[in-house]
Amino acid sequence: MPTSDIPSGSQASEENQGEARLHVDGIAMVRLLGPQDRLLTTLEKQYPRVSVHVRGNDITLTGDAAQVDAARRLVEELLVMVRNGQDLSPVEVTSSARMLDTDLNLSPADVLSQAILTSRGKSIRPKTLGQKQYVDAIDENTIVFGIGPAGTGKTYLAMAKAVQSLQRKEVSRIILTRPAVEAGERLGYLPGTLTDKIDPYLRPLYDALNEMLDPEIVPKLLAAGTIEVAPLAYMRGRTLNDSFIVLDEAQNTTPEQMKMFLTRLGFGSRMVVTGDITQVDLPTGASGLRLVTRVLKDIDDIHFSRLTSDDVVRHSLVGRIVDAYTEYDAQKQALHYEREQAAEFANRAARRAGIPHDRQPKRR
Repeated sequence: MPTSDIPSGSQASEENQGEARLHVDGIAMVRLLGPQDRLLTTLEKQYPRVSVHVRGNDITLTGDAAQVDAARRLVEELLVMVRNGQDLSPVEVTSSARMLDTDLNLSPADVLSQAILTSRGKSIRPKTLGQKQYVDAIDENTIVFGIGPAGTGKTYLAMAKAVQSLQRKEVSRIILTRPAVEAGERLGYLPGTLTDKIDPYLRPLYDALNEMLDPEIVPKLLAAGTIEVAPLAYMRGRTLNDSFIVLDEAQNTTPEQMKMFLTRLGFGSRMVVTGDITQVDLPTGASGLRLVTRVLKDIDDIHFSRLTSDDVVRHSLVGRIVDAYTEYDAQKQALHYEREQAAEFANRAARRAGIPHDRQPKRR
């Protein structure tokens, strides 16, 4: 081929350039951009080879053709959400972009538009694909395990579904429980009665209730027993009928406690068990949540939803922190395995050489 027929670098890059323009009405534009244009900034971070220009009611996307097309689809999906009255945050932008990159047939506007509850003008809804699948699993199964790192909405969404079930009269009461396990501190050193000592462990559940219901109604529901918040130890010996039961911080249950809790299930009830198996505070480290993933994995009507750092809806740093610790734990486990293998190899060599057992290398 003659050299004159070969496109230069600049010509090739120009061929890969694209442009897209979208016209947006004024109110939708304001909500799309967000305070201090933070949603626009998040969009640009998702597609670094795209320049976004806003003039009046027009958005112009220029840059790499493939990324321009992806950014255009994302903006169109975000506009559908905005026009449906949904409030957007950077979380919805990043999770929507991730969905579109994963599957072009997915519509983030459909996935993320399902409101579970609306309280005091605030809608509680899943914000990622993993959260949507978790919420759907709660609707479709009697027992659901929500397993994942901090900030993935495991407990918050489970409690929202519990309140929704109560409001729809699908159940007659809500039971929220946690194991009272210390994270490096001792209950005995806290002042007050046993109730006073247990209360800090249950406080996150009370806080979530006050966000989802009128704070004036919550004490009445608690007093009437319609909503019960109690330590896991209080569940022993009971049969829980017609109830929506949420067990939080389940990684801190022993195998015996987990079995005890699951066998409390009565007629017309459903359970959601949430926890993070990487944050076990038990002195022995023998977590009932870890064991139950193996024991019950093949039983019908029991579902395990595994959320990841992609489903973290707190500060973006939380997702990176989770990934860093996951990588560290994987490296530590790999190192431990290598040491075990080296010790086993040395023991075999020692046995072949006839070295007495008490003088053979010890495993660490």
